[in-house]
Amino acid sequence: MTMTPRSHTGLRAWVPWGLAAAGVLAIQALGLHAMGRLPMCKCGYVKLWHGVVRSAGNSQHVTDWYTFSHLIHGFLFFWITSRLAPRLPAGARLVVAVAAEAVWELIENSPLIIERYRAATISLDYYGDTVLNSIADAAACVGGFVLAHRLPVLAVVLLAVSFELFTLYWIRDNLTLNVIMLVWPLDAVRAWQAGG
Repeated sequence: MTMTPRSHTGLRAWVPWGLAAAGVLAIQALGLHAMGRLPMCKCGYVKLWHGVVRSAGNSQHVTDWYTFSHLIHGFLFFWITSRLAPRLPAGARLVVAVAAEAVWELIENSPLIIERYRAATISLDYYGDTVLNSIADAAACVGGFVLAHRLPVLAVVLLAVSFELFTLYWIRDNLTLNVIMLVWPLDAVRAWQAGG
């Protein structure tokens, strides 16, 4: 009788869930394509990092300042699924988190929400994510979920707060302000974000 190392057995248990999550991402990509989202930046090249928020390249490349928000989505989805379905295996909860993120990405890239972002926030040049950027955002969510699964709660909370403060300082925006400005736009916040 051969013994399988414990680490390989544990990793093998994640394979079906990883395949299911990849299937969800494929559906997300097809949905975005059907909505008319560009596969990649119309500039004709792909950057691993695009750091200029107020530019046509924002949300068009692999990662940008809003990648930090998607990591926090993963933290939140881990916490929500752990509370609502604690008996589900972590892999199944990951698939639920990926599905929730995919639904958000499809909603976020709908004409209604794009116009809302443009009207209510500093994102005047925002015309929607590319498929590449949207899938990378979902992958960041997966990364956040895995970190939350692996790290102590305090470490995850400190990471989330750090991400929020870091992006607030550097770009005057973060997940919290993004949600506030989408739901209840405040002129004072908009002016501050614009540098006024």
